[in-house]
Amino acid sequence: MPYVNIRVTDTGVTKEQKAKLIEGTTQLLFDVLNKNPAKTFVVIDEVSTDNWGVGGGQISERRKTG
Repeated sequence: MPYVNIRVTDTGVTKEQKAKLIEGTTQLLFDVLNKNPAKTFVVIDEVSTDNWGVGGGQISERRKTG
């Protein structure tokens, strides 16, 4: 029973894009590892840009400065 966790920032990801991520990830696990799609779990976590950091700073602040 595969479990895949995808984390993205909470800005600009549409419901349709999330559906494609779930479908594509499930299909990839089937194609590569022959995993049963009915037993494959894909979870998408949306993280606030205040809670996502890179290079020692918050993404929300980095986006303000370009």
